[in-house]
Amino acid sequence: MNAREERVKWFMEDRFGLFIHWGLYSIPARGEWLRTNDRLTIEEYQPFFEEFNPIYYNPREWAKAAKAAGQKYAVLTAKHHDGFCLFDSQLTEYKATNTPAGRDLIKEYIEAFRAEGIKVGLYYSIIDWHHPHFPKYGDRYHPMRDNVEYKEEEVDFSRYLAYFHGQVKELLTNYGKIDILWFDFSYDDMTGEKWEATKLMEMIRELQPEILIDNRLGGNIKLAQPEVYAGDFYSPEQIIPVGGIVNKDNKPIQWEACITLNDHWGYHAKDLNYKSPKQVIRTLVECVSKGGNLLLNVGPNAKGEIPEQSLDILQVVGKWIRQNGESIYGCTSANLPKPEWGRYTQKENYLYAHVFDRGIGPIYFQGLKGRIKKARLLADGSELKVEVPWMAEQYSDIENGAFIHLSGAQLPDEMDTVIELELID
Repeated sequence: MNAREERVKWFMEDRFGLFIHWGLYSIPARGEWLRTNDRLTIEEYQPFFEEFNPIYYNPREWAKAAKAAGQKYAVLTAKHHDGFCLFDSQLTEYKATNTPAGRDLIKEYIEAFRAEGIKVGLYYSIIDWHHPHFPKYGDRYHPMRDNVEYKEEEVDFSRYLAYFHGQVKELLTNYGKIDILWFDFSYDDMTGEKWEATKLMEMIRELQPEILIDNRLGGNIKLAQPEVYAGDFYSPEQIIPVGGIVNKDNKPIQWEACITLNDHWGYHAKDLNYKSPKQVIRTLVECVSKGGNLLLNVGPNAKGEIPEQSLDILQVVGKWIRQNGESIYGCTSANLPKPEWGRYTQKENYLYAHVFDRGIGPIYFQGLKGRIKKARLLADGSELKVEVPWMAEQYSDIENGAFIHLSGAQLPDEMDTVIELELID
């Protein structure tokens, strides 16, 4: 087992994490890309800095909600693209300690989540719309990309890199063990060694050898011998890969889909397009069935509270996980075709059938005849019989299949009924 495979072992066990996008953009409440979408200058954005005062920020409540939802790790935005820092960086004045909040919000987050036994991750944007030496005019995303006043401005990008690397060092030095460093993001020629990525990774590994890094510094994690900065896991966004992710040798690569609960990462007061608990549960199952993780996002409001709609969804998901978590944690894909009624996850000789569609008649398990030692409903442990019912005796592939009858016209759990199948070794 190589170093990367060793690092990601816990990650593949935990499977379900909480993403938290929070910052100054929670005040205008129109999403985290507000500054670039509206092409706001630093001066136009400044009022949000001067009034940032999350009076109800209590990360212990966030941590308890995550734990109740069955989430095993969390990732919070230490610095987003707008350059505002939730931590007490000594390299900038643009930080939470200089707002009415007056506190190191990252420190409180880390302590609260650790206290609940949840692993802690930090998101850090490698682009910065506030730093004077980050390129502006002509950049694809900068709020001042079209502002001709910046056309002739000269920047010393090396000074930004020193700042960026220095802040990463602060985050990995001042808060104890950090489990994940989630970088965002590379684009165009702003990738790889443009960030002095090899040098950065050497520093990171020296400070925290076991930390997990995503793949957004650049490089190609799919290569048989990836660059040192290619990361530990792949990070598809707002999509679930069709067949999981494999490298050039067709070997599985650990991955994590980051997905919003509504249509924005940061708080958006008018975005009420929330996914249902059923969607979230089935998305989590789909990720695990393809060998991946789910990082599910919430966007707290300006007062520091996770929206009630988000908490309600997490609560329902958590109730399902308390009954069915064995089919998620430590599980991965099964070497079986996707069944027409749902999906499979597997852990050693336990196969978990996630039944989404009741259909008519017994549930059919292709290729499993004679391979099932015991079957039960995972939610309550009740025994299920594996048998060939009379109406299935004429099946053309009866020699290969197994059947389980579920009584009633409806599934016991319409979101996802899980049947645990103990397979014969």
